Amino acid sequence: MLILKKDMRSEFKKPIGTLFPTISDAKQSIDKKGDKSLLISIGDVTTRNMLDEGIIPDVGIVDNLIEREPSDYEICYDNVTLKTKNPPGTITDQMWKTIKEGFSLVEKAGYNVLIVVEGEEDLSAIPCIVMAPAGSLIFYGQPGKGVVLCEVDKIKEKAQDLIKKLEEA
Repeated sequence: MLILKKDMRSEFKKPIGTLFPTISDAKQSIDKKGDKSLLISIGDVTTRNMLDEGIIPDVGIVDNLIEREPSDYEICYDNVTLKTKNPPGTITDQMWKTIKEGFSLVEKAGYNVLIVVEGEEDLSAIPCIVMAPAGSLIFYGQPGKGVVLCEVDKIKEKAQDLIKKLEEA
């Protein structure tokens, strides 16, 4: 398990991709996604907003919380649902395995996958960036500012640097 230390939180709050005010503003970027790449959404608001725009993520990761408060959003689309546990401020081995399983279900069987996290999904962008196929796009919310688009080919190295800043437990 990897743990985010309190003194590193401010660094992990910085966007690691391109910040857009809304999903609608980022829609054109989705055309950049390659044929064998994935479209990944992280967070209840981001996933709901994508669905509202008619964009169905290959993999969605939610925790039924918005800024640590229970979410009223019903995330519903044709998908296979996987469940995992991941305490706040961590990336558990189970989270890594579940994301890998989700990617595999999309790549091998063509399923859409929704990963429901008991705990918190906030740091899940990091394993997604590291494991996603080339050309994949990841969207996650930046509270109070908008949505961040991560083009994995451009930020894999940054994600690996961030992993080095997490504490192993």
